Amino acid sequence: MKVLLKTGKKYVIIFKKGREKMSVILIAEDDREINHLLCEFLSTQGYMTISAQNGLEALSLIKERTDISLVLLDMMLPYRSGDAVLAEMRGFTDIPVIIVSARDAVRTKVDVMRMGADDYVTKPFDLDELLARTEAVLRRYSRGTDSDDKKSGKIMYKSLVLDRVSGAVTVNGIPVVLTAKEYAILELMLLNPKKLFSKANLFESVWNEPYFSSDTTIKVHMSNLRSKLKEISPDEEYIETVWGMGYKLKE
Repeated sequence: MKVLLKTGKKYVIIFKKGREKMSVILIAEDDREINHLLCEFLSTQGYMTISAQNGLEALSLIKERTDISLVLLDMMLPYRSGDAVLAEMRGFTDIPVIIVSARDAVRTKVDVMRMGADDYVTKPFDLDELLARTEAVLRRYSRGTDSDDKKSGKIMYKSLVLDRVSGAVTVNGIPVVLTAKEYAILELMLLNPKKLFSKANLFESVWNEPYFSSDTTIKVHMSNLRSKLKEISPDEEYIETVWGMGYKLKE
């Protein structure tokens, strides 16, 4: 069991031998001790880690490096807050982001999920849970962008084109920046154009986890996806809500 325990300013980690992975994780955390411990812990799990201690440094690394697979992003960063970093990121990249924050208000979590965060972990946290969430996000992102079955080519629907080789999505020829989950939801629906998906269908297919009826995750991500499509093509509707049942592509 690997646990991050907060006692005053001390954090204790018990390590377990990791596995071979090549993913690069950026840890954007201004607390030097937490940053260092997360870097050490994830390194023992086989990940490559780089760190930033303020929002400007984090954005600079994200823009400069092409090998970052995931960002662990603290909300309370100096110079540029975590939510500001996330908002700017989503203008040019779909690198998955896990928010790691002491803020546990539901409103805060919903807001950052709408902005494009892929998951949210509240401090103090169990390192086993953080590792599991990290692996789950990377697995979903890899499945959405690097899976063998995407080599079949492009999927076209109305003026939308999803390229399963490059992972790019365009509407009227204009690129749409999607998170890994948004891409996976859209791809799943495009591959099954006649299917009516319940929230449970979508969640269990994309997140590969059991669905809980009180979970608003699908609603938030679907709203975000539809907003991005509508921003480029305001007169066209791609996804239809069937009240009380779920979602389907609008014919």
